[in-house]
This record gives sequence, C-alpha cells and structure tokens, in this order.
Amino acid sequence: MGTVAIYSLFIINKSGGLIYYKDYGSAGRMDTNDTLRLASLWHSMHAISQQLSPTLGCNGIDLLQAHNFDLHCFQSITGTKFFVVCETGAQNMEILLRTIYELYTDFVLKNPFYEMEMPIRCELFDVNLAQVIQKDRVALLGR
Repeated sequence: MGTVAIYSLFIINKSGGLIYYKDYGSAGRMDTNDTLRLASLWHSMHAISQQLSPTLGCNGIDLLQAHNFDLHCFQSITGTKFFVVCETGAQNMEILLRTIYELYTDFVLKNPFYEMEMPIRCELFDVNLAQVIQKDRVALLGR
C-alpha cells in the first residue's frame, strides 16, 4: 500500500477559530477562506454531536469516515481541537494526534511570546511537527 497519506492538519481554538493549518499535499488545495470555513464547520458539528448524543458524557465526534478520506479528531481538556484528514483506514491516528498535542503544549503553550487563542507562529513547533509526521509516515511503511 505504500505510505499512509496524511492530507492536512487543523488546530482549532475553543471558540472555533482556526489557529493552525498545514497541508501535506492533498489533491484539492483549499484557499484560506475554505480552510477557515471547514474549521468552523467542524467545530460546529463537533459541538452539535455532543448535544445530540443519546449517551451521557459524549465528547463529540472522534472519527468521521467518508468514501475517500477519514477525519480523526482529538479535543484537549481546554477545548482546543486537533484534527487530521488522512486516507481511509489509516491506523494509529489517535496516537499521532496526542503526539501533536504534546508538541503543542511543549513548543506553543510554553512559548512566552504566544498569546492564547491566536494563530500559531512558532518555528520549533513547525520543525518538530514535520519530524513527527515524517516518522509516522516511515513507521507506517512497515504495515
């Protein structure tokens, strides 16, 4: 099968604003307005799913499976959402999202120049994120 395609990564603040977006070569490139719209839509769908759930303690949508892609989501305790769009059937995306969250806490939240809820502009986060994504792709070659 080759490498698992990770199409894109989104980080959304607790208010639904897009604070980070990275495209990893998805076929249909989106402009800035489309990425903002998609982030807002996902935030809304996530919130609505929590309210509509018939079970108590529902945390929202963790996985959305479509015909051509999967969308995996991780929500932190503070309400920040991390979601990755990847090829269908990709394994261990929850682990990848938690690793990205750890990078976020280490390199973004501990950065004295970062203002909460604002767009992420941190070179150390970008560098370490690129390494994690590359390691994830290499690790998945062996499956």
